[in-house]
Amino acid sequence: MGRTKKPQKFAVMKMMISHKALKHYKEEVLNPNKKDLTELPRNVPSVPSGLFFSHNSSLVPPYRVLVDTNFINFSIQNKIDLEKGMMVFVRKMHSLYYGLIAKDPRFERLPCVLKGTYADDCLVDRVTQHKCFIVATCDRDLKRRIRKIPGVPIMYVTQRKYSIEKLPEATIGGAPRY
Repeated sequence: MGRTKKPQKFAVMKMMISHKALKHYKEEVLNPNKKDLTELPRNVPSVPSGLFFSHNSSLVPPYRVLVDTNFINFSIQNKIDLEKGMMVFVRKMHSLYYGLIAKDPRFERLPCVLKGTYADDCLVDRVTQHKCFIVATCDRDLKRRIRKIPGVPIMYVTQRKYSIEKLPEATIGGAPRY
């Protein structure tokens, strides 16, 4: 089997540079007073005042947890009751605040702000606007996206228990380290 031949290109016209384009190019290159694009100011998002380094001071008990459907599925597979599991976990974290959390055990459904978007995008949007939530998920991609947002802790299922990452209050005040 031999190689197939490529068809010949025909009627290919070469473009000529017009006098106006050449004049514009010379002005652009040779003009030293032209502002450089690197000197323009960058748009840097401002850091909220509630964040001190990565410590989020707006996270206070009773905690507000945004739960992903993936987290619910993993909880069912591991036979963990959502409400009791979170209560036990938070009680281990902060035994002083257990009474505040136990008073209001109801779940509140928050509607998505933008219609027609994925749930992951909605969670990330809500967390970037208000950093007073703990995000409960087992989805790797969503965890990766939320880790980029400073001061937002992530709750996930591991070894038939709930674990949390990036909650600096866990190591303060004699709470057990897990």
